[in-house]
Amino acid sequence: MGKRRCVPPLEPKLAAGCCGVKKPKLSGSGTHSHGNQSTTVPGSSSGPLQNHQHVDSSSGRENGSDLTLGPGNSPITRMNPASGALSPLPRPNGTANTTKNLVVTAEMCCYCFDVLYCHLYGFPQPRLPRFTNDPYPLFVTWKTGRDKRLRGCIGTFSAMNLHSGLREYTLTSALKDSRFPPLTREELPKLFCSVSLLTNFEDASDYLDWEVGVHGIRIEFINEKGIKRTATYLPEVAKEQDWDQIQTIDSLLRKGGFKAPITSEFRKSIKLTRYRSEKVTISYAEYIASRQHCFQNGTLHAPPLYNHYS
Repeated sequence: MGKRRCVPPLEPKLAAGCCGVKKPKLSGSGTHSHGNQSTTVPGSSSGPLQNHQHVDSSSGRENGSDLTLGPGNSPITRMNPASGALSPLPRPNGTANTTKNLVVTAEMCCYCFDVLYCHLYGFPQPRLPRFTNDPYPLFVTWKTGRDKRLRGCIGTFSAMNLHSGLREYTLTSALKDSRFPPLTREELPKLFCSVSLLTNFEDASDYLDWEVGVHGIRIEFINEKGIKRTATYLPEVAKEQDWDQIQTIDSLLRKGGFKAPITSEFRKSIKLTRYRSEKVTISYAEYIASRQHCFQNGTLHAPPLYNHYS
């Protein structure tokens, strides 16, 4: 069994993708090369995001195509304009309620929409929200349309205070994911926003010490040039792609830029960390419903949150 850690190890911020844009076909073993998953080395954590799918220890941002939830989604909430209180809405996508207390909430997604809306329309940024400001590793994902195509996803393994972290990665994932052009005002009505918080980091005993559909994984390995590289998939990715553990590891190695043949011995040299995540997703329509007293005829007449928070 793995050795449990409550938080990721103290180290520079890492950049990591969690899924490829396209769904590659993998065999049960051997070498797999996926052109859409090759990577470039990013710049410093203070500059714009350079890479789109791999993790590099010099970067402060992580980029991926989808995020995932371990135990269950948080209820969607709606703001009551009269009382300012949040009341639960039906859970999205037919997900069941859970008795486990989750940190992630739908109001976090609403805040991400607030930040993006204010940026795109030139409003001052919204005031800080009332949900917890505890530090967590996090991802913000944008999808679009009925088929929920990926439109941007970037996050960090370094624990960040949620207020500043969600604000930063809302705009980074929406505007600086190098796989896509920046999001525009016209795209807002078709958007879905997901917030994922990463938890329960554990050092795995080997590269197979994790469970498909339960754990996200981050691997560290030395590439054919002798350079340490890292890459990640979040918990839902392997299950969605219908991969087994070997296929997932091999795809992740390719995503991390490993180009040499993948052997059983090389897989054994991988250092693997497993983790779980909490995730919630809301649509733009659900966001508008929660902010309805700020909107008239579909037009924003006051910056979001200014009427919600003191």
